[in-house]
Amino acid sequence: MASNMTKRSKRRVIVEIGLLVGTIGLCLVVVMVWIPGLKRLVSEKVGFSEGMVHVNGTSSIGLIDEDFICATLDWWPPQKCDYGSCSWGSSSIFNLDLNVPILFNAIKAFSPLKLRLGGTLQDRLIYQRQDDQEPCSQFTKTNDGLFGYTQGCLSLSRWDELNIFFQKSRAKVIFGLNALSQREVKADGSVIGPWNSSDAEAFMKYTVDKGYTIHGWELGNELSAHGIGASIGADQYALDTISLHNLVQKVYKAFEVKPVVLGPGGFFDANWFTEFVSKSKDSLQVITQHIYNLGPGVDNHLIEKILDPSYLDGGSQPFRDVQNILKKSKTSTVAWVGEAGGAYNSGRNQVTNTFVFSFWYLDQLGMAALYDTKTYCRQTLIGGNYGLLNTDTYTPNPDYYSALLWHRLMGRRVLSTSFHGTRMMRSYAHCSRRSNGITILLINLDGITKTKVGVSVENVTISVASKQQTKQTHSAKLGNKEFTREEYHLTAKDGNLKSHILLLNGKELTVNSTGIIPSLDPIEVNLHDPIIVAPYSIVFVHIPGIHIQACT
Repeated sequence: MASNMTKRSKRRVIVEIGLLVGTIGLCLVVVMVWIPGLKRLVSEKVGFSEGMVHVNGTSSIGLIDEDFICATLDWWPPQKCDYGSCSWGSSSIFNLDLNVPILFNAIKAFSPLKLRLGGTLQDRLIYQRQDDQEPCSQFTKTNDGLFGYTQGCLSLSRWDELNIFFQKSRAKVIFGLNALSQREVKADGSVIGPWNSSDAEAFMKYTVDKGYTIHGWELGNELSAHGIGASIGADQYALDTISLHNLVQKVYKAFEVKPVVLGPGGFFDANWFTEFVSKSKDSLQVITQHIYNLGPGVDNHLIEKILDPSYLDGGSQPFRDVQNILKKSKTSTVAWVGEAGGAYNSGRNQVTNTFVFSFWYLDQLGMAALYDTKTYCRQTLIGGNYGLLNTDTYTPNPDYYSALLWHRLMGRRVLSTSFHGTRMMRSYAHCSRRSNGITILLINLDGITKTKVGVSVENVTISVASKQQTKQTHSAKLGNKEFTREEYHLTAKDGNLKSHILLLNGKELTVNSTGIIPSLDPIEVNLHDPIIVAPYSIVFVHIPGIHIQACT
């Protein structure tokens, strides 16, 4: 057949890494590769297994936002405590130190990073007006206030400081508005009357007049369905969302590109979300849900849940359900995860801020993307026990680097992926972000088994000439970039799943004295070698030298 091909003709093949691939006349030999610096984890007796990742390159199955990675900033004051632990420190939007170089560099490294400003206390927040003479006070604990705190006030001077910082760090801001403004909340938590938008309008106009760019305005926090502390019916929430949409259209009338309208920022409830989407009509651009599927931070079994593939599989349900609602409604509304910290009530120290949490976090990112979720906002950038940054030192926790690698490597187009072998291996694949080819994410939940992984990619287009020329071409390119791949192996320091220090290809990732985020450098591996995934490790595999239909 090859003798009938003309020069530079193309054909569709299946490329398999780590197996014999006679289809393209290239013998790929299975060998065991030990990656320098990687240590055995948990047990000195490491077992071995084999598996195969199958990637369908025919067409993509989802399209995420270019800036899919998002993080939150919250309003909680230092007095916020859970289970006897007070983990928020000075991480509030009110008192976060914006002059810390690490904070600036951590955000700038994404260029851009979406930042969602909100949380429970946003529905107790008022906004200072230019003619206000009264002092603007922050939240304080109280025994008789909604959510256990007094009303708080965002001063215009602080809003100025924040926006200057966001502009310099290239953050894209989503601001959560007070949905309970000037409304009565009854003893049973039900809310009376429509949303009063007067405070929001004044605040929005000030923001526009100052030239501050806001990517989106979100209405309310966890007030949908049963709600947390208060609840609004779907019919009324839809009317409130239409009011917000009209307000955005009015205030941004002179702007060609207007901020998106988001809501409800709550926990998924099928009946409530269905009615809300239906009655919001075209006023709602983004429907946002919150995810804390690991339970309370006090739970002593969080790590067991994180490392249980069956438990992780259950996390797909809310993504699937939201997409079903959107498809049936035939709306243009898209889905985001507006807040996800895994374990509610501030997470759990030594779990949600350590290496082990990257198994849950990256699996969530991969799963959300599979179901066409456009953006995923992590609770939090800083604050509580689940911050991407340490609350006290601002230094990155392991999940920060996991998020940054995802952002740099995983492109918008999501590919159908399956893994054949151990059920303890999780796999996801996207078209690569900054090159041709694909990036594969492998997550090994097994603490005692090293897995040798092959990759098969369907519908790869390669250039070939005559049979003789094809052999010469492949032989000549074995040592070139086209026939190598890049690997990023993530492990915990000393094999300790509760470590706050992440190793990339065996090297410790640390911020230097000037607050510079370290470079995240891969190792280069021959394409014909199998991928070796260590126990309790995560691997990003970037394969730039192949071209598939789904990525063109």
